[in-house]
This record gives sequence, structure tokens and C-alpha cells, in this order.
Amino acid sequence: MNITILLPILGILLGGAFLSAQAPINAALAKSLGDPVLAACISFGVGFLILAVLSAFRGSWPSSSAMAAAPWWSWLGGLLGAFYVAVVIWGVPQLGVVSTVAALIFGQVAAALVLDAVGAFGLPVQAITWQRLLAAGMILGGLVLSRTG
Repeated sequence: MNITILLPILGILLGGAFLSAQAPINAALAKSLGDPVLAACISFGVGFLILAVLSAFRGSWPSSSAMAAAPWWSWLGGLLGAFYVAVVIWGVPQLGVVSTVAALIFGQVAAALVLDAVGAFGLPVQAITWQRLLAAGMILGGLVLSRTG
């Protein structure tokens, strides 16, 4: 595998590990605060501050014309992320980290199959193949197994 593929895969694997750690960390914050939505708000606030400082340091603030040129749906990422963080904070204490992450990954893969198949948001179209369906089924099987033991 060449380095142009290996580095993004390693970065994404690390991101996945961070998401697994983030779930119980945020759940503990929610338990301390007594509110999963407030914990999600604080989590997003800390992330926003770090990204704002990094963006300012890099000098990468967009112009107002660039922001206005963005498609309307490109502004929904924060809404989707807020829902994700809040629902994971709520789910981890009830399901555990493994089942929560397995459900999260299955939902991501199921949606990704559809998004690829229709070329959503300007993506290149990629067919739903039996191999991709089998991969999704294996993740679903892992979710089921995580709940039966």
C-alpha cells in the first residue's frame, strides 16, 4: 500500500479511536452536569475554540463571498454533528461503547451505500455491490453479537 493511501487510512483509524474515547468522556461529562445536551454543547464549544485558534493561526478564514457561494446544504454539517454527539452521549451509558460504536458505524455504512449509489452532494457514483452489502451485513452482525453476550 502506498503512502498516499496509508496516511489517510491511519489518520481515519486514529479518528475512529478518538471517537470511541470521546463517547465515554462526553457521557461522564453529561453525568456530572446532569444533561447530555449541555455536555454536547460544551464538547462542541471546546472543539470550536480549538479549531478557531488553529484557523486563525493558519490565516485560513474564508471571505464572505466564498461563504455565500457554498451550497445551502453544506451548512448542515454542524447540525448533524450536534445530533451525533448528543445521541452518542445519551446512548453510551445504556448500550456501552462497543454497541454504541457498532450501531454508529452500521448507520454510517448504510447511509454511505445510499450516498455513493446516488452520487449525493457531488460525489462520484459508486454502485452497491454484493461485497459492499456483505461488509455492511458483517457490521450489523457485529452489532447483534455485541448485544448478545
